[in-house]
Formats: sequence, C-alpha cells, structure tokens
Amino acid sequence: MGTLVYDSRLSIPVDDRTLAHLQVVILGKLRRREHFAFTATVDGREVGLWLGPSVALEFRYADRRRPAMNRAWLELLADVAASRDGLVIAPEPVEVPDGRSIPRRPAAPTRVPTAPTRQPRRAPLPDVA
Repeated sequence: MGTLVYDSRLSIPVDDRTLAHLQVVILGKLRRREHFAFTATVDGREVGLWLGPSVALEFRYADRRRPAMNRAWLELLADVAASRDGLVIAPEPVEVPDGRSIPRRPAAPTRVPTAPTRQPRRAPLPDVA
C-alpha cells in the first residue's frame, strides 16, 4: 500500500498500482500548469483537495517495482480529471489476455480512402543575398 502525501500534511493510502496511474495523470496535468480538484476517501471520510503546480505532492510506493501501465485506465482517469467534478479514483478497466486494454468507447468509423487530389506546384522563392 503506497501513499499520496498532500502538502506534507495529509497522507492518502492508495495501492501501488492505482498510485502509479494517478501519478502519471496528476503530473501530466501539473506539467501543463493546470489546477484541478481531487477527491479521495481517507479514514472513511471523503476529502476534497485542490491540486495545482504550487502544491507539494509526494508519491510513496510500498514496492520498488513499478506496475505495468493500463492505457485505457490512464485515459479514463485523465478524462475524469478534466471533468467538472475533478479527479476521483475510477475502477480499472478490464484488460484482455494479450495485454491490450478493452477500449472504453467504440472505434471511430473507418473512412473509405479517396483518390489523392493534386496540389498546385509552388513557385520557388527568389534568392536574397
């Protein structure tokens, strides 16, 4: 069981696998200098936090090995973090046996390729010396 430490004052226990996915999503948003809400359960109580680039965060892992990342879960958590309510820990999507994640939404319809259009040739730029 790992821990997310918020501003050196609040420790939120989170299992290592979940913590690794949260770290990727949280650090991605903070790199873009985004502020957002994060809601977690601590000692049976729901705690709402405001995260931003100026808040000190620490990700403490119980195990030295980093778990494999689930791309679908990262995308789900990023979508949730961008929502009006902010980041909450969503359940991990199921992975298929070959290691790929099951997509959360249907794939975009395939487009029938069309013949390429011919682009007009541009005149060369004059040499300026």
